[in-house]
Amino acid sequence: MKMIGIISAMDEEVNRLKEEMTEVTITSKASMHFFKGKLKGKDVIVVRSGVGKVNAAICAQILVDDFSVDIIINTGIAGSLNNDINIGDIVLSTDTLQHDVDVVAFGYELGQVPRMDVKEFKANESLVDLAGECCRRACPNISVFKGRILSGDKFVADNETKNRLKELHNGYCTEMEGAAIGHTAYLNGVPFVVIRAISDKADDSAHVDYSEFEKMAIANTTTLMLELVKNIN
Repeated sequence: MKMIGIISAMDEEVNRLKEEMTEVTITSKASMHFFKGKLKGKDVIVVRSGVGKVNAAICAQILVDDFSVDIIINTGIAGSLNNDINIGDIVLSTDTLQHDVDVVAFGYELGQVPRMDVKEFKANESLVDLAGECCRRACPNISVFKGRILSGDKFVADNETKNRLKELHNGYCTEMEGAAIGHTAYLNGVPFVVIRAISDKADDSAHVDYSEFEKMAIANTTTLMLELVKNIN
């Protein structure tokens, strides 16, 4: 049976999943607590990484090294970069990109880490498709989109930055962890998918929207996650 690693940035995003788990054991490393057990009959590790790309990458590497995960799923919330994607909707990563990497002065493309052949880290297509099917079943009242998810160590909350990211990278949404997890998964050859529910519009209203709609967005990702884990073979 596959071992599924599930990473979220905040306690609010993992607590509901932990409540559904059985046969739980806890391992602590790098100030993170890894909850190993059963979820919907599947072997899982659920962990809160903390916010930001460094925390996320460290967490993903521990899942690979210490728990030999076969799949990594990163779930959480994000700001929409696409006017068609509304608060509460779900975005599934076709690929991920680090929008705050800039080594253009040395001839690299925006988002490209020096001496790496790729700048976009592609999600596993089968996982993306399965997550889409599960979302339509479990959350029929919201829309689900497949597209590029951008990550950077910045909470995007102004129209200028939002429009620039959309124009430069064609991103569907922006957050602070997914591309670091995609980067780690790519280097280790582990299939991954990033799942994001939209909590705000990543514009001048983002600081207001986020606090108001965070709980709704987390509820949507949790409902989807439970259906997805149940259907992974």
